[in-house]
Amino acid sequence: MVELKNVEVHYGETGIDALNDVNIRINDGEFVFIVGDSGAGKSTMLKLLTNELSPTKGRVFVNGYNLSKLKKSKLPKFRRSIGMVFQDFRLIPDMTVFENVAFVLRATDKSKKVIRQRVPYVLNLVKLADRAKSYPSQLSGGERQRVGIARAFATDPGLIIADEPTGNIDPRLSYEIVELLLDINKCGATVIMVTHEHDLVQYFGGRIINLKGGRVVFDDYIGGRGTGEEV
Repeated sequence: MVELKNVEVHYGETGIDALNDVNIRINDGEFVFIVGDSGAGKSTMLKLLTNELSPTKGRVFVNGYNLSKLKKSKLPKFRRSIGMVFQDFRLIPDMTVFENVAFVLRATDKSKKVIRQRVPYVLNLVKLADRAKSYPSQLSGGERQRVGIARAFATDPGLIIADEPTGNIDPRLSYEIVELLLDINKCGATVIMVTHEHDLVQYFGGRIINLKGGRVVFDDYIGGRGTGEEV
């Protein structure tokens, strides 16, 4: 569960009010698009959810943690409960696809047996089983992002945050990336996807949270024009 209660973020040195009286609750297992123009507050919200930033006012809860009371000793465990998908992929260039995904499992002290079982499973899920021995430089942008999704899901986190995951790939492949995230969501993970691509959001539909000037101006469900689903 993700919840922001009466959250405000004010950058005193610049006089910018990044978020104003934001109240959001995202239940376990939901898929949510967060949209908004540049400067709307999307990046600030992500920093709150990953505990990179503390609110000026209000409280933030993520995966059972009250972030305002989170001790430094528990921060690594909290961070492991979140899988991140980045716009710029952030793959390790001298590691193969298999090794990039296995790296996050090793970082959480998973056994060799678990790694041997889990990595092929997630690579098959993102349709990259045949690219396990390839290096990032040998992949297309869309394939690199699929590795990023596999890596984010490798540790089976409760929450996956995708920050503009379609920003650096061919627009034709953007729909494929969202479909993969929806597949991950069906496996049980809560997914929050931040995007400025309104065409994608309108195509898939679902729950949309629209930020403007640091405020939530829309939080509701819409039908996807490309999916044939009605809400």
